[in-house]
Amino acid sequence: MKKMKRVAIFVLDGVGIGEMPDAGRYSDAGADTLGHVIEKMDPDLPNLREMGLYNIRGWAQGEEEPIGCFGKMAEKAAGKDTTSGHWELAGLTLETPFPTYPDGFPEELIREFEDAVGMEVIGNKAASGTQIIEELGPEHLKTGKLIVYTSADSVFQIAAHESVIPPEELWHICRVARSLLTGKNAVGRVIARPFAGEPGHFVRTANRRDFSVNPVGETMLDVLKNAGFDVLGVGKIEDIFNHRGLTQSNHAAGNEACMDAAMEFLKKDYWKGLMFVNLVDTDMLYGHRNDVAGFAGALEAFDKRLPALLRLLGEDTLLIITADHGCDPAFPTTDHTREYVPLLVWGLGIDEGVNLGVRESFADVAATTLEALGVSNPLGGKSFYKALNPGD
Repeated sequence: MKKMKRVAIFVLDGVGIGEMPDAGRYSDAGADTLGHVIEKMDPDLPNLREMGLYNIRGWAQGEEEPIGCFGKMAEKAAGKDTTSGHWELAGLTLETPFPTYPDGFPEELIREFEDAVGMEVIGNKAASGTQIIEELGPEHLKTGKLIVYTSADSVFQIAAHESVIPPEELWHICRVARSLLTGKNAVGRVIARPFAGEPGHFVRTANRRDFSVNPVGETMLDVLKNAGFDVLGVGKIEDIFNHRGLTQSNHAAGNEACMDAAMEFLKKDYWKGLMFVNLVDTDMLYGHRNDVAGFAGALEAFDKRLPALLRLLGEDTLLIITADHGCDPAFPTTDHTREYVPLLVWGLGIDEGVNLGVRESFADVAATTLEALGVSNPLGGKSFYKALNPGD
């Protein structure tokens, strides 16, 4: 097959497509993000449907013939979090999962953190982000104490009202926490969670920042950058990879802003290589809040922008749409869920309707990206690039 000039990867954050065989080990038996959203809300997704989304699970009706190639992927790493999912998509599969803290962080770690930042902590438990600011926000406003909490993921989250601690100061506090969270306590991400508003009406703001642990090995971003390609990140990609391997980034907040940024990049002729986009709303705004209708609406909003996106790709760009884990809004928890993720691939000149099957690892995306761009693969994964045009 011919080599591509560009590969554009869009990660629909949290959009899983059914439980993995080991989901029970994660208390996720029965999780099915897309299945439940489609069952309960029947969202209008004509373009994703045409791409092959409904063919993955046999939901397509009659003689539907997709214009894209389709399949689903299993996560090889033992996890269901943003960092391990994105790293594996980029060819880096974790052998050991990040630590989690279902009972809160060790007291000695909290004391060390308090001493380092000169502030006291309240919370220190696993909790929903929206619920904990409603619970502890008033005390935080009165005392200035930092709200620290975690979830089922490997995260150290710090919430503070913007009138008490400005975002820039909260980011600095998070960097201090990041410097302390090493060794056995090397969590995947430290997350700044600024909020605003009054008690009973608190809202989280767009000034969130993620401070990820540095990738523990080489990723396709590093490989491509070292080979002289452009590597563009959109949304929180720069946070997930701790700014490593990128040549340019737009830290847009929210799906609409990220789609705008991605489409602006695609209009430019100066770059060749990879554009890696994270669309976070399905996960952050709706999955974690058990908002099935909102989740469906976010999928519909992405679907509506697909035709304009496809028109920008041209003959030398490969489009890959996938996810990093599940986050079932109809599930009894507000946590991520251990699920397969969808795989949709489109490009001018590739075959239509190719069933890519069940891939053994998210790293197949990295292997395919490197082969499409003509770069040798020192990472894991099995490329499906030749399967996109089996008669070539």
